[in-house]
Amino acid sequence: MRTVVPRLILTAPMSGSGKTTIATALIAALAARGLRVAPFKVGPDYIDPTYHALAAGRACRNLDAWMLPEERVRQLFARATHDADLALIEGVMGLFDGFAGRDDTGSTAHIARILDAPVLLVLDASAMARSAAAIAQGMRDFDSRVRLAGVLLNRGGSENHARMVKEAIESEVGVPVVGYLARDDALYLPERHLGLIPTLEPGRWRGWLDAACEKIAATVNLDQVLDLARAAPQLPTTDYDPFTPSSGAFPATVAIARDAAFNFLYEDNLDLLRAAGADIAFFSPLHDLALPRGTQAIYLCGGFPEIYAAELAANAAMRDAIRGASRAGMPMYAECGGLMYLTEEIVDARNVTHAMVAVLPGRSVMKGRLTLGYRTVRATRDSWLWRAGETIRGHEFHYSTWENRPADLVSAYELGPNEFQGEVRTDGAQIGNVFASYVHLHFLAYPIIAERFVSAAASMRKESP
Repeated sequence: MRTVVPRLILTAPMSGSGKTTIATALIAALAARGLRVAPFKVGPDYIDPTYHALAAGRACRNLDAWMLPEERVRQLFARATHDADLALIEGVMGLFDGFAGRDDTGSTAHIARILDAPVLLVLDASAMARSAAAIAQGMRDFDSRVRLAGVLLNRGGSENHARMVKEAIESEVGVPVVGYLARDDALYLPERHLGLIPTLEPGRWRGWLDAACEKIAATVNLDQVLDLARAAPQLPTTDYDPFTPSSGAFPATVAIARDAAFNFLYEDNLDLLRAAGADIAFFSPLHDLALPRGTQAIYLCGGFPEIYAAELAANAAMRDAIRGASRAGMPMYAECGGLMYLTEEIVDARNVTHAMVAVLPGRSVMKGRLTLGYRTVRATRDSWLWRAGETIRGHEFHYSTWENRPADLVSAYELGPNEFQGEVRTDGAQIGNVFASYVHLHFLAYPIIAERFVSAAASMRKESP
């Protein structure tokens, strides 16, 4: 597969520096020139990629060097860029922030080394001038294996302010400043408890994108940005493609939830399911009254069911359909928000209770405390998806808890131990062919589960009249 594509990573010293706004605006501005931009996001993120996809007109892929082996990161990248003119990658948190404090595994810097990609540093210059040079120098020198190729200033106070910061960085650090984006309330993006609002929900996304594209094209040297990306060296060729359709694929229809309430999906999970023979049929638990025709398995991904709990409760026909599929023994896989939807009730942040599917006993209750982090999980017993003792790396990110869960319910996984969790705990549940957990998985970490998913769906068809 082709691995020579020009590439550039956008990073920052810390979260909140404006990486997503800058990355999305750059993607849109370069796409407006007629370039085919392949967008990527470092780390376990479902929301920022929706902005990148909107700007690029193609799916954004996640590059996660903690959940995935390094070689699979390269394979994923090579496959997703085979028809692109440029790859633009938004980093996660600060440049060197990863799984632990002792090293930078899973960080943006880790991805930069894996892909031998130059780095463009986004600096929030709103409250500094010459001091920006000290930050740039520290970011450049902290790890000589990471190439700081340039700096882009965000939230500049004026053209004169941006010029002052540019002069300090270029004269003291010797790294080019490609331009700046001025402070502008029109570019502010609304947030809520899990971060930005996905563009799959109603919003002013197109107008915002057009404004961001216009502004960054006016004050950033796009030709210089392209030159930085084109300086990336050739990567080793990778011949193995884990997404190659299996010769033993099992044709089957897998219904996957996708709407404003459910949209936390890794695009590569969908591609692995397709490679295993899945005919993917998207459906909306918010609006559809029945499951897609011929459904043989259901994938309920994460999202924001707590925000749309009233609408989900009002769609009794869909809740009945999913409950009936469970009773019929249909394979059903639910992550995080999908688990919440399958419980008896959701109690939202205003303490209002909404009826849900009631496949899982107990209720999902919104709390003020965020549970997040990478997880190492181990299957507790054999199922249509797992063999007892198999392990995989995933992640959690939620504010809800599952209350009134029966103590004798068979769990889905054992979690831990790892850097942040010294004790083992259980998570999720297996009830019949329903497998539900708060843990999100990237299937490329263990591709056989995609084959098992579709195989289980295909066997459902054989059992149907």
